[in-house]
Formats: sequence, structure tokens, C-alpha cells
Amino acid sequence: MSAPPPVVAPSILAADFSRLAEEARAVEGVADWLHIDVMDNHFVPNLTIGLPVVTSLRAATDLPFDVHLMIDDPRRWAPGYADAGAYNVTFHAEASDNPVSLAKDLRAAGAKAGLAIDRDTPVEPYLELLPHFDTLLIMTIKAGFGGQKFIPAMLDKVAAARRHVDAGHLEVRIEVDGGIADDTIAQAAEAGADAFVAGTAVYSAADPAEAVRHLKALARRP
Repeated sequence: MSAPPPVVAPSILAADFSRLAEEARAVEGVADWLHIDVMDNHFVPNLTIGLPVVTSLRAATDLPFDVHLMIDDPRRWAPGYADAGAYNVTFHAEASDNPVSLAKDLRAAGAKAGLAIDRDTPVEPYLELLPHFDTLLIMTIKAGFGGQKFIPAMLDKVAAARRHVDAGHLEVRIEVDGGIADDTIAQAAEAGADAFVAGTAVYSAADPAEAVRHLKALARRP
């Protein structure tokens, strides 16, 4: 099975929140997904945006939404993001007592289902759940804040997940989030990631669209 082309998902966490619609449109036509971090100041010590903002933004761009829920009680809130038109809704394993059941609910609501693993969480206990998911998001920082430095040791998790996905011939994207830039994306791709969240590397660039193109070129697995 040939490797799918890499996905680059600019993170609006690094965008100008006063002009989110314009920031989203700045990467239309080149970004694959738009990554949206939802934080509740409980699961992580930061507060960002919620469902009303995501719903409003959905009307402003055609980009597929890759919603990353860093929240407590994802069962209560996750289906609402699927109903709002998110392409992929990812919730944290650490916040869910029944990940498979919630994944089924998200798929039934018309979204892809993603499972996120934070920095200090081993990936191995969750590998057997992957047939129920479309995306495995491995944090390459500690969840909660943008602009953190990439942690190379997290690539061991990526490699373990890639071996499991390939051995089982699973159609699961392995996504990395945290410190992804032009000096780290190739390492993540070599370890087995095929979806890449990039915040500062995109939205701090003079030309965000060109930054996405450059990251895509660097992420192509040989």
C-alpha cells in the first residue's frame, strides 16, 4: 500500500483571533485541513474558543475542520462539533472513559473520529483501539499552549503507531501536533507521521500559504 500524501493543517491557535475568517482564507487552496484547538481551562490550563465560534467560522471557509478537543467530558461536547460540520473531531484518551463508544457516535454524526495522546501518556495501551478511529494524534509537546518546543522523544510513539498501523493495514492518519516547523517536520515524517499541525510556522510567516507549501514539500515521505 503506497503512503498517502502528507496532510498539513495550519493551527488557528497561532492566528490573529480578531480576524479568524481572513486567517483561514489565507491558507485556502493549499492547506489540507484547518486545525482548531478547543481548550476549556480544565483539562488544560488554557481557554480558547468553543462551538459558537467554530460554527461561525464554518460559514467563512471551505477548508475541512480538524477539531482538537482538549476538554473534560468530551462525550458531552464532541458530537456538537460533528453536527457543526467538522471533518475530523479528535478528543483526548486521558479525558474519555469509553473512547470507542464516542468514536462510533462521531462517525454516526458524519465526522471522522480522532484519538489524541498527550505527552506523558504511553501510546501502547491504545493501539488496539485504532480500527475504530480515523486519526491518532500524538502530542509532540504538552497539550495546552502553542509555541512550545518540539520534543524529539515523542517520535518513539509515532514510530510505534506507524508499525502497528502498517502491520494491521489500517487506514488511520498519524498526526503530530506541537513544534512542527521546517526544522522538525521531516523528522516526524520519517518516524511515520502523515498529518502535521503547524501553528507558528504558518501564521508567523510573511506568506502563510507559501509556508504551508514548503512544509508539505519537507513532509513527503521517501
